[in-house]
Amino acid sequence: MVGALVAMMVVAAADPPIGPGVSEALARERAEHVRNVRYELAFTIPANRQTPVIGRAVIRVTLDGSRRLVLDFEQPRDHVQSVRVHGKDIGFSFDSGHLVVPATELRAGENEIEVRFVAGDEALNRNDDFLYTLHVPARARYTFPCFDQPDIKARYSLRLLIPDGWKVVANGADTETREMVPGGAPGSWNDMVQFFETEPLPTYLFAFVAGKFSIETATRDGRVFHLLHRETDAAKVARNRDALFDLHAAALAWLETYTGIKYPFGKFDFVLIPSFQFGGMEHPGAILYNATGMMLDESATQNQLLERASTIAHETAHMWFGDLVTMRWFNDVWMKEVFANFMAAKIVNPSFPQVNHPLRFLLSNYPAAYQVDRTAGANPIRQTLANLTDAGQLYGPIIYQKAPVVMRQLELIVGETTFRDGLRDYLRRYSFGNATWTDLIRILDARTPVNLAAWSHAWVEERGRPSLSTAVRLDGANRMSALTIAQSDPMTGRSLVWPQRLIVTLGYSDGLRHVPAYLEGRPIAVAGAAGLPRPLFILPNGGGLGYGLFLLDSDSRRYLLDHVEEVPDPLTRGAAWVTLWDNLLEGQVTPSEFANAALRAAPLESDEQNVQRILSYLVRTFWRFLPGSERTSRSVALETMLRAGLERAMTASQKAAWFNAFRDTVLTGDGLAWLERVWRREERVPGLPLAESDEITMAEELAVREVPETQAILRAQLERTQNPDRKTRFAFVMPALSPDASVREQAFERFRSVDNRRREPWVQESLQYLNHPLREPESNRFVTPALELLREIQQTGDIFFPTRWTESTLGGHRSPEAAAAVRAFLAKQPDYPERLRWVILTAADELFRAAQ
Repeated sequence: MVGALVAMMVVAAADPPIGPGVSEALARERAEHVRNVRYELAFTIPANRQTPVIGRAVIRVTLDGSRRLVLDFEQPRDHVQSVRVHGKDIGFSFDSGHLVVPATELRAGENEIEVRFVAGDEALNRNDDFLYTLHVPARARYTFPCFDQPDIKARYSLRLLIPDGWKVVANGADTETREMVPGGAPGSWNDMVQFFETEPLPTYLFAFVAGKFSIETATRDGRVFHLLHRETDAAKVARNRDALFDLHAAALAWLETYTGIKYPFGKFDFVLIPSFQFGGMEHPGAILYNATGMMLDESATQNQLLERASTIAHETAHMWFGDLVTMRWFNDVWMKEVFANFMAAKIVNPSFPQVNHPLRFLLSNYPAAYQVDRTAGANPIRQTLANLTDAGQLYGPIIYQKAPVVMRQLELIVGETTFRDGLRDYLRRYSFGNATWTDLIRILDARTPVNLAAWSHAWVEERGRPSLSTAVRLDGANRMSALTIAQSDPMTGRSLVWPQRLIVTLGYSDGLRHVPAYLEGRPIAVAGAAGLPRPLFILPNGGGLGYGLFLLDSDSRRYLLDHVEEVPDPLTRGAAWVTLWDNLLEGQVTPSEFANAALRAAPLESDEQNVQRILSYLVRTFWRFLPGSERTSRSVALETMLRAGLERAMTASQKAAWFNAFRDTVLTGDGLAWLERVWRREERVPGLPLAESDEITMAEELAVREVPETQAILRAQLERTQNPDRKTRFAFVMPALSPDASVREQAFERFRSVDNRRREPWVQESLQYLNHPLREPESNRFVTPALELLREIQQTGDIFFPTRWTESTLGGHRSPEAAAAVRAFLAKQPDYPERLRWVILTAADELFRAAQ
């Protein structure tokens, strides 16, 4: 009896229960016993996207003992057509999206499992004439049976049977040994394409694209690049082509020098996907990008040019940070993202010598990070994760924008050379393997006397940001005898201290003084300020380094509101605007005061990055924080200022910034009439070439304002749109623009079907117009139903969709009724998943503030 109990305990310990998703327990079990994995995959892709994709997987794996083998396959049981082990058909079990091969069919050492199956469409992103896989963070299991966890890397060989005339790209190089085989329909043919085996990759990086694409080829520094796209405007392709190749080549060269490691994945192809869910996805050998962000119009702003360069640098940096060395578990997914973003900021500098890059770093990271970190939905950079089903919820501004700020602080602490050498050691040590944040900290900790573990706890393991305020003590000569900065933790019962370096800026009539400080306690005295005259203003983040809520003293707040455009340094002006916006949200600055400052300062701002930031804040203030009556009373002055800025701007990039702000806020009859004439091509904007995408947006903005002949404008725009991908997207969005409330109701109701949510950017755009500020109070009806769908959105959508769904729903609301609907929804569900609750609280933060 005792022996039987012991045996049962051993079995239980060896075989933990199988549940939905990929649990940490299951992942650990497999990582301990599975080695040397190879996938030999084949897919038959029919021309008709309604016809299933049929697949075959031969999985070769070394086991350290005879035990069950659990493969992840998130499809119905009948999608498994057969399972063979060592060439013999076997019986198997199927449990909660897992195919289980019994221990009796396996052996210690090498094993071969062959599965024939019907692939699911969830991660195949099938369109009428193209498809692309997207398996991050753990969605490969929807496509083929696999070990869908990041720490079981494998080599992949792939064979695709595709319709004749389709192009294809995958991680591995095309062997160029193609053959034609008869298709399913009489007289049709398919193309059989075989790809070479890859280097070791986790499942989330396995990818292929197939469809009707055009191919551009170029050679840079001896490397051949291939670009696949679906753009039909030949002039646009010619205008962007060389820049895309040049930016990739420059990023690769920089990273090879910085890391000391040559590009590790052989060939380098990239694909531009219409309405892609992300800005980019870093599959080795087959990077995917959102086509809109790469194929820029002639009217592209400086920010768009910088964003494109940064996105390319980001995805290229992933080849080392994430692809060569991968996190062991997705709780460290932030590591690959922070290094990609952090390196991108370094890489783009040489390509844009005219840009103020410290300002760029500030404006690219701080506002977006603050938009989460200031809210009740703030999350830590590094989070716990029990199941990869929830991994998508770890993504967001905290890992993309806050983490680079934190990493810059770390580089300042250990020194730039020490930091780089530590990263080189990390990459060499864990090449083609997996590592954790602790592994990296251990390498860097050995190179510095600073206690990095304690530093990491505050910045990486905890959520939120510090609140910081200044105090000045003056002597009899009106000089500062002491300037102190006090730090406090806004979360009750925690008393956390965030060690960080600051550059405190003091404003004087004859210029600025930048004083360094190291904040390691509460409070600290800024040594370099003692004895200086009393300043006109004190800006603790004037040097763009410090991170937190900087509450301005009343004198500094008043001076900056009245004179911010007179501050001589662009970086300090940018930091001032970020800080003033924070103070507006905290109730220290009124929306009217902020709008007055922006209206006065924007025409006088010389740095285009700051112009775009001011205009962005002005548009948000206009719609979110000014009551409707004040919007109306300010419209003439606002539109006059924006039209004057448009005429005064010297470049197409600058003109686009002013024009876009006008288009997004115009309300007066005269302003709308002018915009409509521009849309009708009856009037042009000198120096601003407008592309098809610009005309689509103008038609949408005219429609949501319900100008006369709204439906005729929409029909005309649909007719004039030439690019087929843009045309189908616009047709999808049109019902959300209807002046008929019942049509808009139906436009929302269609989102209850997962099939109507497949093209996530289309859905987001529709939601934004359904919930446009001009549609209140009618749009209040969508708030609760949209929140009720959020759990399903999280289960069926890609990683950013839950956040973007919620933001698109709540972003146009400011009413107490909408705020009450959000609070009531959360109050009724005390056991609502914590991360989804954070998503809602973050998206609703400005709504809650505006509703007050």
